[in-house]
Amino acid sequence: MSHVPAPAADSPFRSAHSPRDEAPQFVLPLVVRIERGAPPARTDALETAARAVLTLLGDERAHGDGEWAGAVRGWEDARIRKVVRRARGAEWRRAGVLPGITVTGAAAEVRVFPPVPLDGWPKDLAKLQVSGTELDDPEPPLSADPAAGPVLWLNPDLEMSAGKAMAQTGHGAQLAWWALSDTARTAWRDAGFPLSVRTAAPADWPRLTAAGLPVVRDAGFTEIAPGSCTVVAEHPALR
Repeated sequence: MSHVPAPAADSPFRSAHSPRDEAPQFVLPLVVRIERGAPPARTDALETAARAVLTLLGDERAHGDGEWAGAVRGWEDARIRKVVRRARGAEWRRAGVLPGITVTGAAAEVRVFPPVPLDGWPKDLAKLQVSGTELDDPEPPLSADPAAGPVLWLNPDLEMSAGKAMAQTGHGAQLAWWALSDTARTAWRDAGFPLSVRTAAPADWPRLTAAGLPVVRDAGFTEIAPGSCTVVAEHPALR
């Protein structure tokens, strides 16, 4: 399961041009179930999306001679793109037939699929909408204790749609996964990838970004400026 993270100068998340741009480009599709009248809570959806990314990364089909391993390697060698689309009813059922993994949260359901070429989405995924993933938390989420379990901290100064934030928390989870030892990865996977997603307090954000923890700097393809720090991944094993 070992993966050596890219040097900072060749990060898959950097906005500057790099050799990664010359490689074939892939994207990791994530589909969130949003039924009319019963949408999931925003934080639940963000946490479930992050766990879905980790579940795929830890799946035996994504490694060695596994059936998804080639696509995952190609995706990791280029830009790390994730796109979140929404589905309901028959759309969700059709998406569920395609190879992938469905991960559930408290109420959220997210299906993650092996990476596909940037311009080669399966038909039943390509026609799903990217917009319309605006979600809210009916009640403020409880505080999270980073000493008790991994926390993905969102930048308090950025406004992101739920779909964009789901992709960013997926990036943060992936960077944490890469940074962990094989032993820590196995322990996290065997525990079911527990994690929390919270918005950092404005006063804490500078400390978090300077703490030597994995930081997502967005490439700026959508919504926010290139190079923006979106997520800090705080895992107890990385402190």
